[in-house]
Amino acid sequence: MSLLKTLDTSPASPPRESRALPERLIAGNPTFKTWAQDAAKGDLVHTGVWEATPGETSSIKGETFEFCHILTGVIEITPDGGEAVTYRAGDSFVMKPGFTGVWKTIETVRKIYVTVG
Repeated sequence: MSLLKTLDTSPASPPRESRALPERLIAGNPTFKTWAQDAAKGDLVHTGVWEATPGETSSIKGETFEFCHILTGVIEITPDGGEAVTYRAGDSFVMKPGFTGVWKTIETVRKIYVTVG
């Protein structure tokens, strides 16, 4: 097992495709693609690339930290009780355990993610 992992931002392998859970869907009909690149069952750290089409969903982190680096697209995140923040290609951010809010994909977004939890 290598202790160095390079993330492929344009993976050729087929992604896992999904849609928003009905209880989290706020607006639109976003679709999601996930290319998990370093996640074994039982691991606390997962990395990969994720893509979403426009729409709005509730974001609930639970006990998970998530680091995101936006590769393409535009999103707006509004923490519950807070102000909206816009992120676009080149921006990075962390959502900490307990985060709740609204994730609005304005332009199809592709991001690198690292979750710990």
